Amino acid sequence: MSAASELRSLVKQLQSSSTEQEILGILATLNDFPTITEAIIRESKAGLAIGKLRAHASKQVSDVAKELVKKWKHTVDQAKHSRGSSATSATPKPPARKQSTSVAPSTPTTPSASTSGGSIAQGKSVDLRTAKTDGISGTTGDTTRNKCMELIYDSLAFDSGAPSDQISGRAKGIEVAVFNEFGGTTTGYKAKIRSLFVNLKDKNNPGLRESVVSGDLPVQRFAKMTSAEMASEERKAADSKIKSENLFNSLGAGEVQAETDAFQCGRCKQRKCRYRQAQTRSADEPMTTFVTCTVCNNRWKFS
Repeated sequence: MSAASELRSLVKQLQSSSTEQEILGILATLNDFPTITEAIIRESKAGLAIGKLRAHASKQVSDVAKELVKKWKHTVDQAKHSRGSSATSATPKPPARKQSTSVAPSTPTTPSASTSGGSIAQGKSVDLRTAKTDGISGTTGDTTRNKCMELIYDSLAFDSGAPSDQISGRAKGIEVAVFNEFGGTTTGYKAKIRSLFVNLKDKNNPGLRESVVSGDLPVQRFAKMTSAEMASEERKAADSKIKSENLFNSLGAGEVQAETDAFQCGRCKQRKCRYRQAQTRSADEPMTTFVTCTVCNNRWKFS
């Protein structure tokens, strides 16, 4: 069995795993996989599968997936740099031209901070992919649209291991969908592109990027999503909690609540509570009951 086939088999097992321990076990096997190249990762689609786990609900799974992605990226970049160095050393150098002694020596220039694999700062390599480093440019014939497409590409590619043509196709599809929605490079078009860029570039929301790059989230649908819809699961849960607390506060402000012992607090197990009811949904739906424990101030609701 080839390395790509073996890796593809492990990816299928990973995608079908239902427990945290199973996932961690397969990730450990992948971490020790003997042969990792860019071609094998692309063919097996292992990068996309593991990338999605960076947003897993389990912090342990998320951390292991992040470390594995970082390790594989480092391995692939090292191989690229090695090939580049070999190609450079194999190219014959032209004979040096004899320099006249009357010409003043040139001033040494500072090496550029950018390389094909990212940027170099204080001797440390930073692996960042952009449209420029991947040689991707817009082909719409409009400078604004081309720049917007490249921005979307940058936000999708900066930590992705997917092929550049795959990411480019997604970025172009998103730009076209936004352009068609607003009928041109209007203020609304530019604002929407900025919103998509910011949400895609969010380091705490890798699942959104992976969904778009893999095609699980169609570009036409993604282009119409709001910031709230694009938020990570953690952000959505936090927002939901805030809304629930605000609802309790607003309904309780200035209104008399009846005291009762009909409800038992799930936190302190006491039966000293206040409650009120409100019609929070349509008229044909049952009323919502809001209960507050007078002992520990625990609050809950039910319909």
